Amino acid sequence: MIRFIFVALTVILYLIIGIIAEIILWIIGKFNKPCKDRISLAMVQTIFRFILWIAGVKVTVKGKENIPTDTPVLYVGNHRSYFDILIGYTNVVGLTGFVAKKEMEKVPLLSNWMRKLYCLFLDRDNLKEGMKTILQGIDYIKNGVSIWIFPEGTRNKNADETQLLPFKEGSLKMADKTGCPIIPVAMRGTMNIFEKQMPKIRPQHIYVEFGKPIYLKQLSKEDRKFAGSYTQHIIEHMLKSDF
Repeated sequence: MIRFIFVALTVILYLIIGIIAEIILWIIGKFNKPCKDRISLAMVQTIFRFILWIAGVKVTVKGKENIPTDTPVLYVGNHRSYFDILIGYTNVVGLTGFVAKKEMEKVPLLSNWMRKLYCLFLDRDNLKEGMKTILQGIDYIKNGVSIWIFPEGTRNKNADETQLLPFKEGSLKMADKTGCPIIPVAMRGTMNIFEKQMPKIRPQHIYVEFGKPIYLKQLSKEDRKFAGSYTQHIIEHMLKSDF
């Protein structure tokens, strides 16, 4: 329980102190937007690494060399825990926005930082608004910002972490429309950090694997039509394979 308290206090203090940082970043952004973006990402990655350290989370990463450094990508991962976002953000290459549920947009202070990092708020119950979010993501990718999405649509609570929920086919439209590579991401053990024994946080050794890039234009017509299912099978295979 003590770890949860320390993590909660860290997040609260960061968001409060971050109000001053937001003002400074706003000024910097008026003169040098790329610099503002780099600083924002570095700040969030630093605090996320600190939170993971407090939580006692050790992360072993495989396949990071598969992430292109000269182009934005669409990260596609399995989703088991709130900590997936922290682990993901501390391992991305370059500026990256996460697709989050619409409700996160109502969280004061936190939503401000999410917008700074090009996060998208997806309304899963409103098709029209959902399409606007996808179009915004396409625009971000075209302007050099990678996007991370969890196509299961919600946290997977299956006892067997290799059994993923069906991927939403429309979630990969951003890669289809921009031609950017898809990077499949498999995370193992993240539910054990917090969700299995809430509100307690337990130290865990987490394994993250970045798969080889998937270029939709190189797939067969059938696989491209069902790109979500195709990518899901790859991630399931990664989860079942030896790390």
